[in-house]
Amino acid sequence: MSRKVWHPALRTRATELFGVEYPVVQTGMGYVSDPHLTAATANAGGLGVLSAALLSYEQLAEAVDTLHSLTDRPFGVNLRADQPDVVKRADLLIRKKVKVVSFALAPREDLVKRCKDGGLVVMPSAGARRHVEKAAAWGADAVVVQGGEGGGHTGRVPTSLLLPQARDAVDIVILAAGGYFDGRGLVSALAYGADGIAMGTRFLLTSDSPVAQAVKEEYLSKTVDDTVLTRQIDGVPQRVIRGRAIDELERASAPGRLLRAARNAVAFQRMSGTPWGDVIREGLALRRRHRLSWSQVVMAANAPMLYRTALLDGRPDVGVMATGQVVGLIDDLPSCAELLERITAEAVAVLERLGCGERSEAG
Repeated sequence: MSRKVWHPALRTRATELFGVEYPVVQTGMGYVSDPHLTAATANAGGLGVLSAALLSYEQLAEAVDTLHSLTDRPFGVNLRADQPDVVKRADLLIRKKVKVVSFALAPREDLVKRCKDGGLVVMPSAGARRHVEKAAAWGADAVVVQGGEGGGHTGRVPTSLLLPQARDAVDIVILAAGGYFDGRGLVSALAYGADGIAMGTRFLLTSDSPVAQAVKEEYLSKTVDDTVLTRQIDGVPQRVIRGRAIDELERASAPGRLLRAARNAVAFQRMSGTPWGDVIREGLALRRRHRLSWSQVVMAANAPMLYRTALLDGRPDVGVMATGQVVGLIDDLPSCAELLERITAEAVAVLERLGCGERSEAG
């Protein structure tokens, strides 16, 4: 058995809360965080999180069963708090003894309580101090604090400013997200008061990721200047790779964008089998939450097909690729196990250089 290098500073409240070896979370990314990637992360010692936002209830149940067959380590599942059947989904996770439930949007206070009463560790994401404070007040066990460098839906405040704000505001477990990819970043997050880091783009770019190889190569070719924060995908700011699809969306007239969005929304509904009633209810919830126009709601329904086309179908020229700015610092595709061992070794080297205690080894 290989001997892993440890350091006392890497034993954090996050590793204790999740029951994992490393204070590293692989975030739930639609079409990316499937059972294979999630299990690979869990087996490597991190917290893998399955993305369930684009899965039907039946597909979610099957995916959780698959995960249990692939790993006996703790893992999480990411739910959308505004889905009509979110309570039913949370109850499923409780019955199937999932360790962690995460939410991209803040769940209701009664949903947090239901999950906690069922034994789930509750971990919403937040992009502002007030959202962190609300999550803590409602009883969340942990929160992922994502700065503006992060991919997908994100804000404008950088992690280096948002993270200390969050730490000063609450005393729950904090995972820092946005701009992390190596051991140096892990140590910096711990220095700012985080209990660990959460990464999306770095796990997308691993050999365990289901993303098409041609798309991975496209990601690897990008610099830190090749991303853009846009509202043209679903009306809410998202950081993505600037490419043909984004340029066309931003140049298109409002009627043209709406027509394209409507066609893709219908295609996704047929492919996913989501009842139109649920689609409409989700649209209404999205409109209320983000104060979107009806045209923006249709654009939001269009987003899943844009991501699927790029990530799984291997068509980055006509699809959309969410990413953090950190994409410009990544140049390889390690396995999840190789990645986590590398990050840990780098973190230990930094801590030793700073004179922060001694390393230890475990079999």
